[in-house]
Amino acid sequence: MKLLFVHQNFPGQYLYLAPEMKKRGHECLALTDFTNTRDSAIPVLKYKHEAPKVDPAVTRLGRNYTQMSDRGVTVARACLQLRQSKGYVPDVIFGHSGWGETLFLKEVWPEAKLLIYAEFYYRGRGADVGFDPEFNPPNFDQVMIAQGRAGHLGQSLLHADAGLAPTEWQASTFPPPLRRMIKVIHDGVNTDVMTPNPAAAVTLPDGRILRAGDEVLTFVNRNLEPYRGYHTFMRALPEVLAARPQAQVVIVGGDEVSYGSAPKDRKGWKDLILSEVQDRLDMSRVHFMGKVPYDQFVSIMQVSRAHAYLTYPFVLSWSMIEAMSAGAHVIGSATAPVTEVIRDGVNGSLVDFFDVPGWSAKLTDALARPEAYEAVRISARRTALDRYDQRILLPQMIDWVESFGPAKTV
Repeated sequence: MKLLFVHQNFPGQYLYLAPEMKKRGHECLALTDFTNTRDSAIPVLKYKHEAPKVDPAVTRLGRNYTQMSDRGVTVARACLQLRQSKGYVPDVIFGHSGWGETLFLKEVWPEAKLLIYAEFYYRGRGADVGFDPEFNPPNFDQVMIAQGRAGHLGQSLLHADAGLAPTEWQASTFPPPLRRMIKVIHDGVNTDVMTPNPAAAVTLPDGRILRAGDEVLTFVNRNLEPYRGYHTFMRALPEVLAARPQAQVVIVGGDEVSYGSAPKDRKGWKDLILSEVQDRLDMSRVHFMGKVPYDQFVSIMQVSRAHAYLTYPFVLSWSMIEAMSAGAHVIGSATAPVTEVIRDGVNGSLVDFFDVPGWSAKLTDALARPEAYEAVRISARRTALDRYDQRILLPQMIDWVESFGPAKTV
């Protein structure tokens, strides 16, 4: 069949699926933003989208829809040109709905099956909005803004044939009529790459080398920000380092904003939160790595004795499951995305997101008594193998996508 992937940062969630579909003989093509420079195993076409200048005073709650639908128009026009100039008509389109790209694809190709990657549905209550009063004070305006942000997501799924979500909790954020359209299959992790390695080593910016077995505490996110608990983690660190004089802390992440709002007059949260606690930290033992290549990330997880992962009730990061696959002892926030995967004391540890003393105590104990958590680490690896190995999940996703293709003839 002809299969079109649509994702502004392709391959994204199609990292494993797209090349496998090509191997199975399907005619695969991807459409992505012209700024995307990531490598692709399948042919890629690019559209050029210039974000409109939106006047908040005029658009108010509609500004998110304006931005997303404008991108959807850009994509639709690129697809219409593809149809008219090349005669291209896909059998199946699989696109991520998060940026509005899929909104009008059925108008270009009404005969195609449209599948939506339904990652998250913004809600005024019960998810990220109002969860953290320090940075996101709960008020009715925020509830209405979240509802406005969900408009294009609902429209995308209403015009689709089916949706796919990576976790049960993320699927549950959609209203019941839309939830019934959604299949849950996680993207999966490569457990052969993310595997325990007693020979693993990481070279720090100052030249020191950390090895598996060393007293290493890790924290990893795309960007260091409140949505991923950076503030809670940093506020817990002084007590941890005071109690564990040999511990080394490795922090991976950029200084931008992926989710939520940026702090006033700053591009990111890194230094603002650090300034609260820096005078109580031995900074020679706190190593900010920035964004790192994937092979270095793998090694960091393999040398980790304790890995802290926190998140608002929001999208679950791949990195948490990858850490478990590498055999790390993950100490996670007791929030819904995490508790779907981690059982406290079984395959990881759970701490209330806001409990700074609790985080200090649990991280200290994890560093001090690694032998006490050996069974937890083994169970974490087993969870990754049994529930999140892409060798198990990829065939399920392939079957699901192929079920929407043309019927095979004998």
